[in-house]
Amino acid sequence: MWGTHRILTTIVALLALQLGSLVAPAYACGCGAMIPSKDQRIGVDREESAVRWDGRTETVVMRFDVHGDARHAAWIMPVPSRADVTLGDPGLFDALDRLTEPEQRDRFHFWPREGDWPFDLDHGDGAGAPAPGAGGVGVVGREQLGPFDVARLTATDPGALGDWLRTNGFELPERLTGALQPYVDRRWEYVAVRLAPQQKDAVLQGELTPLRITFGSPELVYPMRLSRLAKSSQSLGLYILAEHRMEPRSPIGGDRPEVTFAGRIERPEGAVAGLAGERPVHLTVLEQEFPHPERIDDDHHLRAVADTPYRRVEYTDRLLTVGGGIPVWLLTVGGGLLLTALATLLVVRRNSRRPETGPGVRSPA
Repeated sequence: MWGTHRILTTIVALLALQLGSLVAPAYACGCGAMIPSKDQRIGVDREESAVRWDGRTETVVMRFDVHGDARHAAWIMPVPSRADVTLGDPGLFDALDRLTEPEQRDRFHFWPREGDWPFDLDHGDGAGAPAPGAGGVGVVGREQLGPFDVARLTATDPGALGDWLRTNGFELPERLTGALQPYVDRRWEYVAVRLAPQQKDAVLQGELTPLRITFGSPELVYPMRLSRLAKSSQSLGLYILAEHRMEPRSPIGGDRPEVTFAGRIERPEGAVAGLAGERPVHLTVLEQEFPHPERIDDDHHLRAVADTPYRRVEYTDRLLTVGGGIPVWLLTVGGGLLLTALATLLVVRRNSRRPETGPGVRSPA
């Protein structure tokens, strides 16, 4: 009885934890902070960004996959200089995925495994799975882009930025004010976006329309400091288009960034050409996990490295066969058994041909 009680308690606790994760506020995500309206919650399941840097100008296209019960939210991104904001091409990330999909190879094994004959007993269907105002906020510009109300801001202190947000109907967590201080010290500017679903009374769910932000920068930098405020682990996917292969200078408090693709795109086309242009460009794809977001201590500063190409390889394990699907192991084992049988037969036949000698029969001299 006590064991059953402990099991039920554990299950209830796990369910509570999962439900809590669905409604926990995600004030930070990737390169910006996502702020819901008061008493509402929004979480970012994943952020993907495509970055184009030509040595002087950086363009970031971001796509978010969100969940929660928020009907409105604000998203804030620090930028090192004056930014232009437009809607991004929804087809960009699909095009990048096609360019960087893993190479498929077959890998053969000799002995049968689970799923090979004679162990293939499961016959299922196989389905798988301008300058800042004194002591306040300067509004450089404000535009309506589809479902987004975009404000480009300057601020002399994080408190002024918080006042602006609250005046516009959004709650600013006190922790975010301190997190903005490094950007204020470096006189960065901000892109603030009000998000609202286009359908009345709908909530923000699923993939949001990508946003494209362009600003001048002498180095390739991807803002990440605000992500330290996140309540749960963060996942970042980063596509980088530049003259050379680019990698972060450090993990900035997360797991080691993993390069999943690096290569030269000779003729960019479609949505990729819309971001990178039509001249050859190097594409680097990075994946990084932040199990403890509070450890994030800097932005991502990326540098050029050797243009060594890399593509992931996905193997499909197959049983080694010949002649229309006959397993080699079966031929080998069967052949061995056949040879053994033949050898045994020969011995038996040889022995059967020997003349028998009895007690009263003398062998010829």
